[in-house]
Amino acid sequence: MPSKSPSKSSARLAALTVAAVCSAASTVVLTTPAHADADAVRIHDIQGSTRISPYAGQKVTDVTGVVTGIRTYGSSRGFWIQDTAPDADPATSEGVFVFTGSTPKGVAVGDAVKVTGTVSEFVPGGTSSGNQSLTEITKPTVTVVSSGNPLPAPVTVDAESVPDAYTPAGDPAAGGSVNALPLKPSQYALDLYESLEGMTVRVADTRVVGATDPYTELWVTVKPQENPTRRGGTLYGSYDDQNTGRLQIQSLGSTADFPKANVGDTLSGTTAGPLDYNQFGGYTLVASELGTLTSGDVQRETTRKQRNGELAVATYNVENLDPADDTFAAHAAAIVNHLQSPDIVSLEEIQDNNGPTNDGVVAADQTVGKLIDAIVAAGGPRYDWRSVDPADDADGGEPGGNIRQVFLFNPERVSFTDRPGGDATTATEVTKVRGKAALTLSPGRIAPADQAWKNSRKPLAGEFVFRGRTVFVIANHFNSKGGDQGLTSSYQPPARGSEVQRHQQAALVNAFVKDILDTQKNADVIALGDINDFEFSGTAQILERDGALWSAVKSLPRSERYSYVYQGNSQVLDQILVSPSIRRGCDLSYDSVHINAEFHDQISDHDPQVLRFHP
Repeated sequence: MPSKSPSKSSARLAALTVAAVCSAASTVVLTTPAHADADAVRIHDIQGSTRISPYAGQKVTDVTGVVTGIRTYGSSRGFWIQDTAPDADPATSEGVFVFTGSTPKGVAVGDAVKVTGTVSEFVPGGTSSGNQSLTEITKPTVTVVSSGNPLPAPVTVDAESVPDAYTPAGDPAAGGSVNALPLKPSQYALDLYESLEGMTVRVADTRVVGATDPYTELWVTVKPQENPTRRGGTLYGSYDDQNTGRLQIQSLGSTADFPKANVGDTLSGTTAGPLDYNQFGGYTLVASELGTLTSGDVQRETTRKQRNGELAVATYNVENLDPADDTFAAHAAAIVNHLQSPDIVSLEEIQDNNGPTNDGVVAADQTVGKLIDAIVAAGGPRYDWRSVDPADDADGGEPGGNIRQVFLFNPERVSFTDRPGGDATTATEVTKVRGKAALTLSPGRIAPADQAWKNSRKPLAGEFVFRGRTVFVIANHFNSKGGDQGLTSSYQPPARGSEVQRHQQAALVNAFVKDILDTQKNADVIALGDINDFEFSGTAQILERDGALWSAVKSLPRSERYSYVYQGNSQVLDQILVSPSIRRGCDLSYDSVHINAEFHDQISDHDPQVLRFHP
């Protein structure tokens, strides 16, 4: 059988996710010129040399191929077929998914079949998602010609075959879409994967760069030397370096048999199956053959204890913590043992006393009290706490949960300066008291009525005193990246619409910090939390504007700068930013404590961050 160069591919999601994807997705029928020979087409004719089939919306007859995989779960049920007589064009895939809607009957892997049906372009997540489409044959009539046929040899995807360039820029005349551009699989990674859409591909001895998630999927890299982190991940350090070797892995087999992998592990041997495209991960290898999981023995980190003269300040997103959760002991152990009981902890995503029950409750004293008790039980200090309850259902997050930021502080090490009057809607301001900066409300919220905080968490500001020195701390949880187009979007570069609001939020925090510094030039100010954006992002640049703040994660070696793993990219979302007095004169020490994001059994999807310095 003639060989075919790797060049086109497309991916789907996980067993449970597939159902969600397909229920929300749409089939897009595109108008294309009619073909007189539509009843004699081959799979490579259907796939064509762009991302959109030239036969989209048309009926095709007796399309031949061998069944290479069958999906029997979720809403996207059907089977893949592949032509055993490929053409010589590396841009045209030889595989296609046949969508049956229900569990396919009467076909088996190895069957040679003829399929008659309608060619459709299915967009996982719907057209508003910006995702690429998946070429399918729908409403099929299937004839089995023979059984027990040998399967086409899988195409190897590895460091040599995957280009370093990620994608061409989209066509400005088409709104930035790449759909109509000719595929160049030897030049661009996404073009290569698209040119393999529906075909059986294989990877070998691949390092895990995204841990197994609840949907039984994980991420590997076929480029082990591509921006490696110190612990085996793949670092996302620039908008222009998307990491072309990342590939999502799912399984056609039982979810119970799917490996529970951590970052740094290896799928040893061969992993092979059809290449699909899904809503949440783009190109995905749906494995009929899974490699053997080999442990990389990556352990959860423990930071050092702060020294006597050091103030330790941490940020930790505890992921929608409410009293009904079973993770309090684990979070407490993380704070006591892995973070070494910091003096001040900014918690994000503390929910109210009955969590997602949407009944008007906004108080969170039971949630916080249960965590404090758990910390004591784990051998830590009895923290005190401060926060401001939000208005009901006004700050985004899980409906009814009323997430907010909370300060924990160890009263044996640090004191809190209470200035009463702070509430959900009243803004704290900067004033001068005895020649030094002070807050009018502590704890208080920064500009809570500003539209920048609509359906988003308002910053919590407070004054602390450590060894006679005032330290201003601003706890943040900026709006999420929800709604942004993915890296594998059909629009390139993808739109990041969510950052408009984050930029507005960053400008308000930056202005507030500058008010403090204008009042007291040498004030110690810390702005920290789940910034939901990268240290190289426009959001971070606005926070750092005019030198008011500096993101201390940049004090780490590049390979250690991450707090979150998304689609196999280790990246920074959680940050601690400091004012010039802390950066320049306080002998600061920073640690991103990797205890969650790299592990399949995580209790939060974020890694906490710890800053130590001498005020």
